[in-house]
Amino acid sequence: MRLDRFDRHKERRWRGSDHDQQRSSRGLLVALVLACLTVMSLDSLASSPVDPARRAVGEVFGPVEIGTATAIRPFTAVPDWFRTRDSMQQDLLDLQAENSDLRSQVATQDYDRNRLEEYDGLTAAAKSLGYSLVPARVVGLGPSQSFSRTVTIDAGSDAGVHPDLTVVNNDGLVGRVLRVTHTTATVLLIVDADSVVGGRVGRSMEVGFLHGRGVLGSDGRLDLELVDDTAVPAKNDTVVTWGSEAGGPYVAGVPVGRVTTVYSSLRETAQRAVIDPFVDFGALDLVGVVVPTGTTSDRAVIGADGGLQ
Repeated sequence: MRLDRFDRHKERRWRGSDHDQQRSSRGLLVALVLACLTVMSLDSLASSPVDPARRAVGEVFGPVEIGTATAIRPFTAVPDWFRTRDSMQQDLLDLQAENSDLRSQVATQDYDRNRLEEYDGLTAAAKSLGYSLVPARVVGLGPSQSFSRTVTIDAGSDAGVHPDLTVVNNDGLVGRVLRVTHTTATVLLIVDADSVVGGRVGRSMEVGFLHGRGVLGSDGRLDLELVDDTAVPAKNDTVVTWGSEAGGPYVAGVPVGRVTTVYSSLRETAQRAVIDPFVDFGALDLVGVVVPTGTTSDRAVIGADGGLQ
């Protein structure tokens, strides 16, 4: 019995103690809330009583904060540094690529301009001559081939090219097609020693035969022998093709060159003339093969009206 009363008494004391602790905690909480509200009210005033304390704390901890920020700034800036460095490297690579492109454009602008002028000239030649042309590029130049003065062009039977077709460029007569493959053709130049072209002197309309000397470059000349022994061509007369039957191997009216010298052959009692060709055979690039209208080709054909077929 005594033990029971003791236990009940002890339990009441514990319960009272817990109740007191709860009351004390609530009182402390209320006091803290009131203190916070008071400080906030005072701080909102224009001249706050806590300003001296704030300044004192700032004076003590401000330098510490600045020093700490200065000390850790190199570490916090490391990610930004790497990002900036990568960005600068990419910008540098972009600028180098752009500079390379500009250098390439500057280096090739003369070449591109010449090619454009050649193509425009070939279009004008098609209109002037009244023939359709298959455009082609010179990709090979004798003497590794069987003929001493020939070139290889990148157009063959697939482009509608076959032997005995006239080849011109924007300046005049280049030669004739000798043989073809599916993708290439061999062209005999008019300056070859075995080349013979029927020519007509533009002013007098006298006809004759043009023979090559087998020489390229500035010394590449043609010799004109007129059919009429009494005809005398004049210096600077223009010579064009006489033309062959069915237009092969040479069509009529293609400019060949200009008379530079006239001399007499005592042995044959004939008048001969030296012809300076209009075409620069040492710098051949874009040429046109004369083809019949409506030719089937693997590339665009320049029509007689200058348009593409």
